[in-house]
Amino acid sequence: MTVRLRAHHLLCMLTFVGEGYTPAFTANYRRIAERLSAGEEIEIVSGPDDICAPLLSEASAHCLLPGPKGRDEAAAQAVGRLLGVQIEQGVRLIPDKTLLKRLRRGFATDLIRNACEDCEWSELCTTVARDHFRNTLVAPC
Repeated sequence: MTVRLRAHHLLCMLTFVGEGYTPAFTANYRRIAERLSAGEEIEIVSGPDDICAPLLSEASAHCLLPGPKGRDEAAAQAVGRLLGVQIEQGVRLIPDKTLLKRLRRGFATDLIRNACEDCEWSELCTTVARDHFRNTLVAPC
């Protein structure tokens, strides 16, 4: 199996500490965090992904709005530059220690955070990064 992620969720997974939009969203994300921590392969998708799934039944699901799509584009470019690969639909990544360390270093030094602009979770993520990603649920440091 693979975990289907949209590009900006490559950033979100780095700082996930168990908070979310709804209890169903958080429970789902915790299960995904366990899968990622176990090294399950990531497949990049365009649009809503496995993390978005619990929100898609809402009439105004923000996953379908232009904001997240713009974050996907910004994250794909930034992460692609950092890793030296093109991040696009169908690309597969293994969330091993090496990848997570590179991404977290890039996140903490703002190399890949341009996608976080105007995100309601940005302040929390800044705090998590400043705390050296302690208590994160995807392959904790």
